[in-house]
Amino acid sequence: MAEFKDIKAFAFDVDGVFTNGGIFCDLDGELFRTFDTKDGFAVRMAVMSGYPVAIITGGRSESIKARFRTCGLVVEDVYLGSRAKIEDFEDFCRKYSLKPSEVLYMGDDIPDIPVIEACGIGACPSDAVPEVIAASDYVSDRAGGRQAVRDVVEKVMKARGDWRFDVATYKKLF
Repeated sequence: MAEFKDIKAFAFDVDGVFTNGGIFCDLDGELFRTFDTKDGFAVRMAVMSGYPVAIITGGRSESIKARFRTCGLVVEDVYLGSRAKIEDFEDFCRKYSLKPSEVLYMGDDIPDIPVIEACGIGACPSDAVPEVIAASDYVSDRAGGRQAVRDVVEKVMKARGDWRFDVATYKKLF
């Protein structure tokens, strides 16, 4: 396993990681998710410091892209409808000339295991399924949708000396 200081990029699942796994659905089939703002701010901090960040999710809702655009991600780094997450993870690594060992990936369910096993630090929220907990290098003490993302981003950025807020950059980017 890589150490937090060796991580240069992040990749995340959405449902059960940024959210508690619950989804609201209206009569037209539109899906709604609830995100923790502190997780979103942590992603903004990573983006402001130049860390590539990917979203790799089986979800297909365009609202996922909209959410992560507000965090500073480029739309090409949001992989919707991912059925073979390892392929999208490899694409992300190629795009940024990253070794898989330089990326922290956080997921919570069985489709995430191939990426968890391939990356530098495979992480999961405390309420991930048992198979993911067993495969992970790091299990956050926080549940999905309850700042598990903030936990890992902050750990990496603090280990690298990058966890500092710059008002001017924040105003310019967001």
